Amino acid sequence: MLAVLPLLAVLALAGCAQREDSPDDGNGSASAGFPVELRPAGAPPVTLEDKPERIVSLVPSVTETLYEVGAGDQVVAVDDVSTYPDHAPRTDLSGLNPDPQAIAGHNPDLVIVNADPDGSVAEALDKTGVATLVLPAPGTLEEAYDQFALVGEATGHPDAGRQLADDVEAEITELADNAPNRELSYYHEVDPSYYTVTSATFLGEIYDQFGLRNIADQGNPDAMGGYPQLTAEKIIEADPDLVFLADVKCCGQNAQTVAERPGWDTLTAVEQDRVFPLDDDLASRWSPRLVEFVRDIADAVAEA
Repeated sequence: MLAVLPLLAVLALAGCAQREDSPDDGNGSASAGFPVELRPAGAPPVTLEDKPERIVSLVPSVTETLYEVGAGDQVVAVDDVSTYPDHAPRTDLSGLNPDPQAIAGHNPDLVIVNADPDGSVAEALDKTGVATLVLPAPGTLEEAYDQFALVGEATGHPDAGRQLADDVEAEITELADNAPNRELSYYHEVDPSYYTVTSATFLGEIYDQFGLRNIADQGNPDAMGGYPQLTAEKIIEADPDLVFLADVKCCGQNAQTVAERPGWDTLTAVEQDRVFPLDDDLASRWSPRLVEFVRDIADAVAEA
């Protein structure tokens, strides 16, 4: 689960601002505009001379986005944990430890990775003429929306990328705006060893939209990069009104297992039946399905 933690991060909701337009090709849709220079947040710029036709994605969130912007037919391989959509060409490639030789075996013209801190993957693939696009986990929701648009631009679907960004932002904003105003505290569990998120993360930012108070902030939401490990004693002492479990599929957690933990049966969330299971993937990815995660939070707030 710790390997999943860096995948969490995203924006303060600020309405449905339109992304910058691309030149029109005269047929009512934006030109693919190649060559194109891509400048992802927190990563090196990359210039693509031509529209990529053989894409390898080693980032589950980006895999989902590729299919949403209409680039699914260009995807020839995805990593071993890219579980959505079902028909994506899943392989044994690792996104955590990319192997340039194994990647090159799929004859790609574009490879997308989550991180390449020493540039070794990009350097190795560049020798074979393959471009590497590094797309780190966004730090804000706005960066996540911008990444949707960038994926569209990188794959020759700029209109679809910008539209996806605008649509996801609009849906999330509407869900938050229409939710009841409840002053409740919450605990978001990443795994049973009490790793969690603070309000300084993109998930925390989403909870903020509903006016919820994060018990993990403890006066410094930036501590431990926004992903601290709490103790059972601290959680019991904070007595959250709501508990959200993002360790259901991975670790078999549910309302019953939480209630059986020593001392947890006294929590307000447990006593009032406010322990909410989440989909682990939706709660760790910055894909377009983020809307489904936000809808789960909205439903929980309404139920509480």
